[in-house]
Amino acid sequence: MIRTYAQVERAETWLARYRGQQPTFVCVLGFTATGLIPGISAAGATPEARRFTAVADAEFLVDGPSAQPRYPLPPLDAGASPVLISRAVVTGQAIPVLLFNAGLPVSPAVASIELDGRPAQCLSTGQALPLEQVQALFEQGLHWGNQLADRGYLIIGECVVGGTTTALAVLTGLGIEARNRVNSSHPTCNHEQKWSLVQQGLAQLRASDPSALEALDPLALVAAVGDPMQVVVAGMTLSASRHTGVLLAGGTQMLAVYALARALAQQQSLAWQPEQVVIGTTRWVAEDPTGDTIGLAKAVNDVPLLATCLSFANSQYPQLRAYEQGFVKEGVGAGGLAIASSLYQGWDQHYLQDTIEELLKTCRKIEVE
Repeated sequence: MIRTYAQVERAETWLARYRGQQPTFVCVLGFTATGLIPGISAAGATPEARRFTAVADAEFLVDGPSAQPRYPLPPLDAGASPVLISRAVVTGQAIPVLLFNAGLPVSPAVASIELDGRPAQCLSTGQALPLEQVQALFEQGLHWGNQLADRGYLIIGECVVGGTTTALAVLTGLGIEARNRVNSSHPTCNHEQKWSLVQQGLAQLRASDPSALEALDPLALVAAVGDPMQVVVAGMTLSASRHTGVLLAGGTQMLAVYALARALAQQQSLAWQPEQVVIGTTRWVAEDPTGDTIGLAKAVNDVPLLATCLSFANSQYPQLRAYEQGFVKEGVGAGGLAIASSLYQGWDQHYLQDTIEELLKTCRKIEVE
């Protein structure tokens, strides 16, 4: 149920080290106005729906199906939210969950740790976040990585609509060739739309400081074209890796976080243990024919890339079969948690799919009633 694609030997060593251990799932929520651009993301059928995707996913992750949620899961053009996968695993295996609000338009309806961040402006402005906020969020990440490191290994996921575009911007700013390699929640990735926004944002950064990308401060890069989740997870990764394993649960966004963490460690001479860190996603991301996640992982250079082999090809539900057509693909730590379901309690394809389908069945029953 787990496939390795990059740095295979390190990946296998990591899996052997943490097999049978219970993880803690940390989900960092954030927002960028980039996600409101028409067509940029399919994580919500309309820009207004996407404003509430993160808080809706957080509520469902913690509370599960409800007849009257404060924030209902947003309608999608096709498919079902990946939080269904995440919820099925964390409840079925009693995995502890912690939510962090790195910067949202509204606060979640469920308990979360507030980091006093604020939503990012669109990355095309070249002024996504105040530098002081980015610095404070990075310090918060370092703090919480240390605090959580005694809970077993960490699975760190995210929910940031538009986050693959800010990831493309950060990867490009760090000098990594990421154009046409990132993924999206669309069946065919909207590469040109993303690249146009990134070029606008980086042009604004160069206009304000012509030498910005030559002698780059990674935190200043995030302030220009990033989102609030990125530095929090980068800080968590660096400090937690000194003590325990870290599975960064996601695709493009977590490759950007890993590259950012490495750049910050180098720039600030911060100790960390990169061999303790892997990236885990879904095979829908890893094998997306309209992106190049494997090539991107190799361009980032030294990070193991894993994916769950979960398939919905034989699902009775069209919302789940849509994943096999390239819709949705990943989010809210779904791929990393599916990996953990095999690693911790040995769930196979049949059991994992059945558990997810039972949850979807409950959701449908509540909708009908």
